[in-house]
Amino acid sequence: MKTNTQKVVGMGLFTAIIVALQMLASAIKFGPFSITLVLAPIVIGAALYGIGAGAWLGLTFGVTVLISGDAAAFLTINPIGTVLTVIAKGMVAGIVAAVIYKAIEKKNKTVAVVAAGIACPIVNTGIFLIGCYLFFRDWLIDVFGTTGFATVITGLVSLNFAVELGINMLLASVIVRVIDLGKKQLAKKNV
Repeated sequence: MKTNTQKVVGMGLFTAIIVALQMLASAIKFGPFSITLVLAPIVIGAALYGIGAGAWLGLTFGVTVLISGDAAAFLTINPIGTVLTVIAKGMVAGIVAAVIYKAIEKKNKTVAVVAAGIACPIVNTGIFLIGCYLFFRDWLIDVFGTTGFATVITGLVSLNFAVELGINMLLASVIVRVIDLGKKQLAKKNV
């Protein structure tokens, strides 16, 4: 019973952190895109609590992006495509981070965190790019031209991805410590 209570409290805290960080991050823009600061908490929550937690935290991220106005330009063009892309990129990034962490954790926790921390922004950005191509390609070409479309996608998205990946890598050792502390607390309560 204590473990379930701890998980609910922990997930509540991570959910609140994700909402707060995403609302803050919506003010930091690279062109039309804002930076994502929430991938590290998604990786930590996914590592501590598993695949369901990764999916929930990714969903929280996606819903917060929609509420924050970060996706407003895309919502006016294709609302369904926007919602699908934003929700999918968050949820799948959280799930993949959990799966990768769990697969590697017993061999080396640091490598597990680094691998999950690399995979999370790759999946997040990859699904965003797929969504741009599927749902917004024509609009982006109309706005930026064919060359501009390629520049926006490769330039701004690459810069955004590099910053997100860098944040995760800088925080990797901190993430390992937080996960260790969280697991020690869970183990103490189960004794």
